[in-house]
Amino acid sequence: MSCSVQSVLSSVPRRAVSVNGVAIPHEAISREAQNHPAPTPIGAWQAAARALVVRELVLQEARRLDLRPAPAEDGHGRRETDEEALIRGLIDSQVATPDPDEASCRRYYDSNRARFRSPDILECAHILLSARREEPAAYAAARARAEVLLAELREAPHAFSRLASAHSDCPSRAHGGNLGQVTRGMTTAEFEQALFSMREGEISQPVESRYGFHIIRLEHHIAGRLLPFEAVHVRIAAYVAERSRRLAVAQYVARLSARATVTGVELASPGDLRVH
Repeated sequence: MSCSVQSVLSSVPRRAVSVNGVAIPHEAISREAQNHPAPTPIGAWQAAARALVVRELVLQEARRLDLRPAPAEDGHGRRETDEEALIRGLIDSQVATPDPDEASCRRYYDSNRARFRSPDILECAHILLSARREEPAAYAAARARAEVLLAELREAPHAFSRLASAHSDCPSRAHGGNLGQVTRGMTTAEFEQALFSMREGEISQPVESRYGFHIIRLEHHIAGRLLPFEAVHVRIAAYVAERSRRLAVAQYVARLSARATVTGVELASPGDLRVH
């Protein structure tokens, strides 16, 4: 965290935060705040305080149960700290999360079919007349050039590749403006919105983007398809299991917090009860 951010956090009113009489130092909360982005410094500080309160709650319970840390290694030389091992050991021993059965996975699949579609694939080409909005004269000239080229294309649509090679400011000019296969998220928002609204063989009106003006031709639209349940079963099972585990851990921490004495911060929502 930068010195300027630290200085801002140092001005946050010092609230005495404790868990069952164990104080959590203000300096520790300020250091933790860098891991909790928020619109305001006080918001980051509060989120950090809640995270450290939950951590202390869980560690206290692990010690009450006389658990011993058994740090794990990941095969790359990274090793858990004793506290991380205690937290993991407590959750593993006290929180039971059954593996999801096929029926629950199928229910999730049926309720979220849009998530399991392969993306639409569009084959397209374009002519780019580059221009910057902060240069009004050049921007207007590029718009005018785009209108002239569009008029030519209305008369001779088959000339698209030739005109792209001759006039486009995009490297794709070397291939007649061909951009190959495009899916959502690969182009600017304005280009994508225009492209996905077009019919095969259609040539667009000039489309403005931060690069200038595009004249787009849609060659082919290959619609995405629903992936079969069998192809995504393992992924769904992993997601449902992790979701169930997060919920079970939050419920367990909620029970710990209900019988604890916490001062200086409130644990108000399930999101506050995550173990970091």
